[in-house]
Amino acid sequence: MAAATENDDTILDNQLKPDSEPAPVNPSSPPEEKPLSKNAQKKQLKQQRYEAKKAEKKAQEKEHKRKEGERKHKEWEETLANATEEERLKLIESRRSLRKERMEKRSEEKEKKMERLTRAKEIGQNIVIDVDFAHLMSESEISSLVQQIMYCYAVNGRSNSPCHLWLTGVQGEMSTQLDRLPGFEKWFIEKESKCYIEAMADRKENLVYLTADSETVLEDLDPKDIYIIGGLVDRNRFKGITMNKAQEQGIKTAKLPIGEYMKMSSSQVLTVNQVLEILVKFLETRDWKTSFFTVIPQRKRSGVDPVDSSKLEPL
Repeated sequence: MAAATENDDTILDNQLKPDSEPAPVNPSSPPEEKPLSKNAQKKQLKQQRYEAKKAEKKAQEKEHKRKEGERKHKEWEETLANATEEERLKLIESRRSLRKERMEKRSEEKEKKMERLTRAKEIGQNIVIDVDFAHLMSESEISSLVQQIMYCYAVNGRSNSPCHLWLTGVQGEMSTQLDRLPGFEKWFIEKESKCYIEAMADRKENLVYLTADSETVLEDLDPKDIYIIGGLVDRNRFKGITMNKAQEQGIKTAKLPIGEYMKMSSSQVLTVNQVLEILVKFLETRDWKTSFFTVIPQRKRSGVDPVDSSKLEPL
């Protein structure tokens, strides 16, 4: 289950840790790194190009926004310069009133948001983002996951039926990058350095790890259960890692019923923020079809029409 760029020249510099522990080496000599396969190199290059294009687009949007701000400011100055004293005073007063109205509306929306999040903490659905995989990811992948978590918090805050969000396993580089987010210390969210299995030891029977490898299809969200989303970027390198973790811990697993409503163009692995948004949308609508078609982008589907569940192979 998804912002920093690097030149193509450095494609092989950011290699990932191997799946197993390396054999002991002489402390005086550096450990030999495992070379990436050609297929892995192609994937890495593709990802870097995507990140570069994404950063370039973001910079262009920022520059456009700056120029647009300068244009509006210039127009405002010219309007004031060409107005009479009486007209100028009216224009300034009108602008102040609009600004005050916007600030009051923003403050009101913020209050309503905090009321919804407070209520969710008391009686809402608990959803955990497990970030205990940071040691398996590169710094840029951790940065990407942090961005996804930021989107999760924004989507949840805007929802009329938000969940109560948890971050567990927040340590090391993950903790460092999260702390850099503006206002992170004020987020209405549970932050735990411990793994969920420790932080929620008294509710172990209610823990459900969401993984595409599970044989159990999630039909509904049980308010008593705590659903866990694996915070791992590029999980293709670690196939089955969340399922194995859940089995070792002796907790339940389930997968989203995507196959009952649409065909995916590739795997059913989604980004963290997409999974969270699907769950939040389901809490609003109680409709999986609406949730999937609202959140999952067209490029990940092989067709726009929902799948006839009666014609599907057994899940």
